[in-house]
Amino acid sequence: MTRRDILTAVPVAFHEDGRLDLDGSREILEYVAKSGNEGAFVLGTTGEFPALSFEERGALTALSLEVLAPVMRVVVHVGGASVYDALRYLQQAREAGATEVAVLTPYYLKATDAALLDYFSQISAAADGIDVYVYVFRAVSGNFVSNELMARIAQLPNFVGAKVSDEPLEQLAAYRAVVPESFLIYTGGDRDLARAERFGAQGVISGISSVLPKPFRALAAAAATGDAQAIAAAQKDVDDAVDTVQGNMGRMKAAYRALGIRGGTVRMAIEAPSAETVREIERVVAAYA
Repeated sequence: MTRRDILTAVPVAFHEDGRLDLDGSREILEYVAKSGNEGAFVLGTTGEFPALSFEERGALTALSLEVLAPVMRVVVHVGGASVYDALRYLQQAREAGATEVAVLTPYYLKATDAALLDYFSQISAAADGIDVYVYVFRAVSGNFVSNELMARIAQLPNFVGAKVSDEPLEQLAAYRAVVPESFLIYTGGDRDLARAERFGAQGVISGISSVLPKPFRALAAAAATGDAQAIAAAQKDVDDAVDTVQGNMGRMKAAYRALGIRGGTVRMAIEAPSAETVREIERVVAAYA
């Protein structure tokens, strides 16, 4: 199943005092809507979801679907620290009209495979009519989905895929070996778009493409031709963008400012880029936007 989907992981705008900036968030979403990417991933790590209230998540879910759903797929992250929270977010997304959601493993406390399977089984039972992706990001959640557990999750009703962040491509291949062919796997590694297919993935969920989609579109196009020289040239541009923005939301906001978009600031404890870094961000925006 050869696919090279690019789903944009979308940041959220905040005012300088930390208040949610819905107008700025709309500007970000409107920019993403013009990217040409296959979809968007909202209220995930790039969206600083742990710092959002239930009401804020609801407002951003509705806004994201309003702006993006007419032009691309929208995957709404509904994960929480408990199944109680995740089920509330799932129902909230359903009421807003979401048809695809992602669910991070519970986080903070370590969970056994049995507890994780129960968590995802309850999500499955509540998700009729909605496609669900399991979201694996043990570096931030503290919990990992083993190959054996992924095989069992993939058999649950309504689970159609996985997003796997901060894991080697070999882990994607290990998941691919135990899930159905129709099960979609997306890497969270921005620079791995062209390589991921060799490890059984169908694309990337990329925060950096939220500000610089063009090099990613160029890499996908080059990979489709199989032209090694074109792929290498496009990969070099993607690597430059990734090395500069680094998936850092503070740097993304600086890129939005360079683009003339009201991206606001961050709410979580993320260091602001230095003046030298801002100059580098402005360079890649000038080169690739």
